[in-house]
Amino acid sequence: MPQLNPAPWLAIFVFTWAAFLTILPPKVMAHRFPNEPTLHSTESPTMEVWNWPWH
Repeated sequence: MPQLNPAPWLAIFVFTWAAFLTILPPKVMAHRFPNEPTLHSTESPTMEVWNWPWH
């Protein structure tokens, strides 16, 4: 059963993962979101009292 011989498949597996680990991380890390998050102000909004004219 030739598929049980790990010699060629192990090398293919190692070289494939080495290629993935050298090519993909820079591409993934260079990705930018189109809408960068902005910081909100730390001030809490002031609440206005709501006067009910019928009460």
